[in-house]
Amino acid sequence: MVPTVLDALGIEPPQTIRGVTQSPIEGVSLVHTFDDPTAPTKRLTQYFEMLGHRSLYHDGWRAVCPWPGPSFKEAGKGFGTLLSSENLTRLDATGWELYHVAEDFAETNDLAAQERDRLIAMISMWYVEAGKYNVLPIDSRGVQRITEERPQIAVNRNRYILYPGTQAIPATAAPKILNRPFTITAEVNVADEGAEGVLLSMGGNDGGISFYLQNGKLCYVHNYVALNRYYVKSEEIIPAGDHFLSMEFEPTDKPDFAKGKGTPGIVKLLIDGREIQRGNIPVTSPFRLGQGAAMLVGSDAGSPVTSEYQPPFHFTGTIKRVIVDISGEHVEDYEAQMRVILAKQ
Repeated sequence: MVPTVLDALGIEPPQTIRGVTQSPIEGVSLVHTFDDPTAPTKRLTQYFEMLGHRSLYHDGWRAVCPWPGPSFKEAGKGFGTLLSSENLTRLDATGWELYHVAEDFAETNDLAAQERDRLIAMISMWYVEAGKYNVLPIDSRGVQRITEERPQIAVNRNRYILYPGTQAIPATAAPKILNRPFTITAEVNVADEGAEGVLLSMGGNDGGISFYLQNGKLCYVHNYVALNRYYVKSEEIIPAGDHFLSMEFEPTDKPDFAKGKGTPGIVKLLIDGREIQRGNIPVTSPFRLGQGAAMLVGSDAGSPVTSEYQPPFHFTGTIKRVIVDISGEHVEDYEAQMRVILAKQ
């Protein structure tokens, strides 16, 4: 394994976590710069690859090979276009650019033609680095890679109990609520003067969902990839006191992924297990709720899912917990269950 900052600090990374073998932490230590910010870098070579785009930095030079081209328009190809072996051969022959970044940091002067031998050497070096760090074969897929399930150490579950005051949950670890039935239930206390704010949100202005109280009414919104926002709002004012406030999504058809459409469905709003409103959501986000979407309890930070409130729109009452259920079961009457438990004590 290449020496890293952890090695320099005397920290031994674990070989396994919960029985899962860990990949080595690759890199070059930068500890020598801590005491001397002007110290020269020990990183002389750095490869790059993402969705078929390739690059290599080496000792003041950078070779670049964009895919599918300098831009989607110039290439006439879209995001996620597969990089075939024929195209790879063509790109390696004619598609690389070369910049002397030590003198041309903005990369305005392509020296690929003048420095052909250097470029060929750097292309070869890229393949060496790519083989060393398991980059090959090159995978230029777009949406398919985004939607692939990532390995998880945690066991699969159908029910999540979330609490206020915790960090946002990234999409990779959050409950998977797209294209399936799900419920959100917030156990709250509404003060005598009322309360408002977000109970649970995920995503942002480019797509997401928010379950919230506003003007005393229970609301739910699905932001469909920033094209439309579909609302379901109760007419009934939520009274003061302890309540279980719920929303339930029930699919009514299958998703149409080829057309960028997630499953449509019916949303029901409930208070203490009693339905108070329902509405139709004609289309939902098919693959993810915005870029970098994270699930938050009690707020909607950053660019909000809806413009109907100002972020972070903290809930002004008390949230005891939020239950997200993806089992497909209907909303449970948690209040009745609690009464039974208290009666047995």
